Amino acid sequence: MGNGKNPLHEMTLKSPTEFWNDSCSTAELSDAISYGATGGTTNPTIVEQVLKKELETWKPKITELVRDNPAATEDFISWRIIETLGVNAAKLLKPVYDKNKGRNGRLSIQTNPKFFRDAKSIVEQAVYFDTLYPNNNIKVPATKAGIEAAGELSYRGVSVNVTVSFTVPQCIAAAEAVEQGMERREKEGKDVSLMSPVCAIMVGRLDDWLKVVAAKKGIVTNPGYLEWAGVATAKKAYRLFKERGYRTRLLNAAYRNHFHWSEFIGGDMSMTIPYEWQRKFNASDVEVKNRIDDPVDPVIIAELEKKFPDFQRAYDEKGMKPEEFDGFGATRRTLRAFLKSYDDLVSVVRGIMISDPDVKGE
Repeated sequence: MGNGKNPLHEMTLKSPTEFWNDSCSTAELSDAISYGATGGTTNPTIVEQVLKKELETWKPKITELVRDNPAATEDFISWRIIETLGVNAAKLLKPVYDKNKGRNGRLSIQTNPKFFRDAKSIVEQAVYFDTLYPNNNIKVPATKAGIEAAGELSYRGVSVNVTVSFTVPQCIAAAEAVEQGMERREKEGKDVSLMSPVCAIMVGRLDDWLKVVAAKKGIVTNPGYLEWAGVATAKKAYRLFKERGYRTRLLNAAYRNHFHWSEFIGGDMSMTIPYEWQRKFNASDVEVKNRIDDPVDPVIIAELEKKFPDFQRAYDEKGMKPEEFDGFGATRRTLRAFLKSYDDLVSVVRGIMISDPDVKGE
């Protein structure tokens, strides 16, 4: 633990900054809660990873679902597993939720990534997910359809987690949609007191994308500068959120280096940190101090804006319109990854459905 301390826990004690466990694994989440985690999350990639790590634990449940639903598709079984993982993790967080009157203690569950262009299907699945357990955030993508869905769901009283977001324009569009939905709800005299919307900005995935662009186009820049793109973008989004008083909180995601944690300490925000990165941060000697208001070097920002049009689009509040969100490089890349992970998850379930002798009666 570095200096004999627990830096993540120290952060939660010294500042308003919180962290979530970026997984629905109950073993990992239980450990994270013990040193201050106030939330958890899931997506197709996470569920696939949990199943692979804990397959012997989950295989009987999958087998049971197959037996009890003889006409069910592999997709049906896969979503029942996703839901079960979410519900189990949510139970661990319920005491935090109760203690904090709904602001924290939530487990995010992600809508089907295949719906990224279909607002109606996103809303329908999200409304169903909202019935599974009370301490939820329902994840919707920051695509054009996802932003539309976020507004409608906020009107219906569902706390969203807008994900697959990398840019200031996406974050602002998400916060505005949520605000409009909540205002519509309030005008009708409906309660919003237990709503706690968040917008995840995937800082590391913006860095990843610019590195891909640099490699493809032969762009030469100071390699260290590419570690600051996501930080600069998220800090700008955070400042705008605070200035405008949005009720949506920012949630940092996609960790690649300690800047993605240390540069946001002190912010009234959450961080969804993978378990392996929690262990790295807790074993580090990085000083736990307020850095949220420390500006990124203007020289770095100027260089990135000069050489990377996609950084300009990400950093400038008006760099993209909602109809352009789906075509942004980091969005396409992440959606492909989520869709592949979902297919891989279904493949694991398919293997048990077809190959398990107990299921086949062989």
